[in-house]
Amino acid sequence: MVMIIWGIFWGAVLGAWFDSYGDLGPYIGGILGFFAGLSLRWAVRSAIRSELQAQAAKAVAPTTRAQAPQAAPVAEDRPVAAPAAAQAPVPSSPDADDAFWAGELTPQGLPRIPASAPVAAPMAARAQAPAEPIETAAPPPPAEPRKAPKPAQPNALEQAVLAARNWLLGGNTIVRVGLVILFIGLSFLARYAASAGLLPVEFRLAAVAAAGIALLVVGFRKRMDKPGFALALQGGGVAVMYLTVFAAFRLYGLLPPLLAFGLMIAVCAASCALALLQDSRALAVAAFAGGFAAPILLSTGQGSHVGLFSYYTLLNLAILFIAYQRSWRVLNVVGFVATFGVATAWGALKYVPDQYASTQPFLAGFVLIYLLTAILYARNTPTKLGHTVDTMLVFGTPLVGFGLQAGLVRPFELGAAFSALAFAALYLLTATVLARRALSSWRLLVECCIAIGVGFATLAVPLALDAQWTSAVWALEGAGAFWVGMRQARWMPRAFGLLLQGVAMLVFLSGLDGGGLYVSALPLANPAFIGAMLIALPAVLLAWWLRQPLPHSGSSWARVYAGVEVQLSNPAYLYGFVFWCLAWWLEVTRSVPAVEVMLGPVPVFSSRVAKLLGMLAVVLSAAVSMVLGLRTRWAVATWPARGTLAVLALGFAAQLVDGHRVLATPAWAVWPAVLALHGWMLRQTDRWQAAAGTAGPASGSAGSAGSAARFGGLHAGTAWLVTLLLADCLWSGIAKAELWRTSWAGVVLLVSAIAVLMLLALWAGRGNQPAARAALRWPLNPHAEAYYGLAALPLAVLVFCGALLAAVHSSGHTAPLPYIPLLNPTDLTLALALGSLVFWRRVLLSAAPAPAGTGWVAGRHALAALAVLAFVVINTVWLRVAHHFFGVPWDADALFNSFVVQTGYAILWTLLALSMMVLAHRRAQRPLWLVGAGLLGVVVVKLLLIDLSNAGGAERIIAFIAVGVLMLVVGYFAPLPPRAAPRPAPAAPPGVPTKQEMPS
Repeated sequence: MVMIIWGIFWGAVLGAWFDSYGDLGPYIGGILGFFAGLSLRWAVRSAIRSELQAQAAKAVAPTTRAQAPQAAPVAEDRPVAAPAAAQAPVPSSPDADDAFWAGELTPQGLPRIPASAPVAAPMAARAQAPAEPIETAAPPPPAEPRKAPKPAQPNALEQAVLAARNWLLGGNTIVRVGLVILFIGLSFLARYAASAGLLPVEFRLAAVAAAGIALLVVGFRKRMDKPGFALALQGGGVAVMYLTVFAAFRLYGLLPPLLAFGLMIAVCAASCALALLQDSRALAVAAFAGGFAAPILLSTGQGSHVGLFSYYTLLNLAILFIAYQRSWRVLNVVGFVATFGVATAWGALKYVPDQYASTQPFLAGFVLIYLLTAILYARNTPTKLGHTVDTMLVFGTPLVGFGLQAGLVRPFELGAAFSALAFAALYLLTATVLARRALSSWRLLVECCIAIGVGFATLAVPLALDAQWTSAVWALEGAGAFWVGMRQARWMPRAFGLLLQGVAMLVFLSGLDGGGLYVSALPLANPAFIGAMLIALPAVLLAWWLRQPLPHSGSSWARVYAGVEVQLSNPAYLYGFVFWCLAWWLEVTRSVPAVEVMLGPVPVFSSRVAKLLGMLAVVLSAAVSMVLGLRTRWAVATWPARGTLAVLALGFAAQLVDGHRVLATPAWAVWPAVLALHGWMLRQTDRWQAAAGTAGPASGSAGSAGSAARFGGLHAGTAWLVTLLLADCLWSGIAKAELWRTSWAGVVLLVSAIAVLMLLALWAGRGNQPAARAALRWPLNPHAEAYYGLAALPLAVLVFCGALLAAVHSSGHTAPLPYIPLLNPTDLTLALALGSLVFWRRVLLSAAPAPAGTGWVAGRHALAALAVLAFVVINTVWLRVAHHFFGVPWDADALFNSFVVQTGYAILWTLLALSMMVLAHRRAQRPLWLVGAGLLGVVVVKLLLIDLSNAGGAERIIAFIAVGVLMLVVGYFAPLPPRAAPRPAPAAPPGVPTKQEMPS
């Protein structure tokens, strides 16, 4: 109630102050003040009521359940009328506000009932009523209950009107209405007297002050008989006294600023004393609200901030003293909001750096006062779970205080960083002191102080250091927090430590955008390298701690977190390994400052060398990780070795894009080293897998089979990489001999693929049988199938397609050597391609079982594809002969229109047909003979359509004669083979008639 009266009073005063509103000013101001006071009361009561409801529910629930009587049985399908007492509105107490604060009302606004009071059974009257006749018919099936629609919630305007009506008509309505009328009357009287000049201003102000004193005296005397009435009068008297001093100073200039200020202090002190004497927090709030508002209302704009903050310090010390005696949270909130609100406004509008020395002590004092106030409030509000924490004071004080502190120290270098360290030290010291006194009851407040202290310590790092050092410190801090949580079996510090690791990573990566990051004259001691290392090492340490499930408190949140935490060991290690490799990459790409001012930074290594060293660093790091995994039996440490193949492939691609070769310096020294390390890691990976397979009841062969199934792709990929490296070496020879425009360069990749395919077929083909594979050494045992099957299959496809393209596109230029048919690089390569494909196919045909995905190689389609390739190769040999010896241009149109080429094709195809038909006749293979006959038919058609058009040309004569003679030879030596004898039908079971015995 006092808050609302206070709002009406100051609204009327401010409304009368502005002359533009005329006589309606006090009314308008009073109405606005009413709603302002109403909203303030609602905000304060809501905050405190929520706390009281939580505490009252825990304390009253067991008593209510113990004393609740058994409900009388109620007949089904009959409405039960609510008791009249429950339907009637509950009357308010004479003063609902103060009764609520004094504990006479529950948080819902109902009077508190002692636990010993009897409870009337609401169904007693119904139990005594005569019984109604019971029908014998079966009752209808019960209808589904309908959910009652939720009542519509009133809007903000309706809530305000309802609150105003409840305040005016609830409690002692006459007193409240009388006070409102009194204030309005006094305002009218003062304004009328001032406008009419009836009485001197001094007399009028003295009369108003006397009225205020009378209200205070009467209210104080009636404090025992009618406490609600008495507090209302005293609140009105305080408001009148503030009004009198304000009017004497601001409106009429009768008081000097210092005297007016002193009188307001006296009013505040007197009202505070009255509030303590009567245990009325509402009166205390009114007193301190007026006290905090006094310097603002009396300000002329010329006052000193030292005087203002000195006065506020006295008020805050008074609040601290009251906090020592009472747990009046609303008073603490009023002081906190008023103090830091005015300080923020003054800092934004008036502060200049020259005032730092006279401002800093006050800000430090305010922070300390409200830190102690939060501690005292927690001490005075114990609960079953420990002391209550006022979150607004505990967290609001450091946040607002540090914001103001950062504004004060903005002109100073590292001022914000040292301020954050000071706040961290203050709250960590507070947590230490509280923990030593009584850890069990102060645990929540101690944890809050620790969280704030750690937060400010974390914040100090980016304020003082750059992104790289900040991320490093945060990563170390996260590891420390995780270690503390692990030792104390608490999940929140561990979660905070993991969160800091992620934040450190983001901060570090955000600092990689600038080019200046890599500039440093110090090797291995620059921020980039050390920052990445100090992220990697704590991450690896966290991964080691997370190998086993860690203990926790057993709460629901802790169990949820534990389910996530147990999955983080492997990701944490891989995260640390990535940053380890990143550190070395940043080191090899580092630049040093330029010698001359006008020049830019100079890279330590060239781009080509830096890429090779980076690849070597990653592969070597994977090898070190493999050693760590083998010695500690830590499986995840062996995982980076499985990714080295991708690193080597990326390194080769980057080298190829830059136009550098494997045999160039220093690549020729790096590539053998990384390939050797890669092979050693493949060997160790297979050993690890075999050991894991034989650890259980499975046999060693089972473990080897499992290793082959899981890591065969790594061996196959290695074979493909060797193919590319071999091709690059051959390209180096082509480049040195300047043979890029010859056929030597066109068959380089095909030659390397053929060589690797033949190597796989000869070397790994020895293990295409399980018995033979068991007798071989690693890597053929157990990966022989991966080599001759998985690795060779893409190479075989590459050889087939490459041979087809080379046969069609290669002209056979062999400069500086002369062209020799069948002995030039193109024809030799094509012959080797056909031979390697046929040999590899034979290896697969004899494999038992056939490798997965290679079943089609043994079918007729693959054999037909080989025949087509051989046919194309033989035909293109004649094209190259015609090009080199008959001068036919190497062009598709020229070759097709050349009668020399066409005549040679007629003779060549006839010879091929003759060969196939003779072979088919000797082996009695009728399909092959038919293929030859079909080719011979094509020759005849070609003679009629193409060769016949060469009128008068010798080529036509040669073609027709040669084809005719060859066809005679075919008819004599290779007639059509007979059909194969039909296979005998299987014998029918006894009693089943044969086809001949079936009736027609």
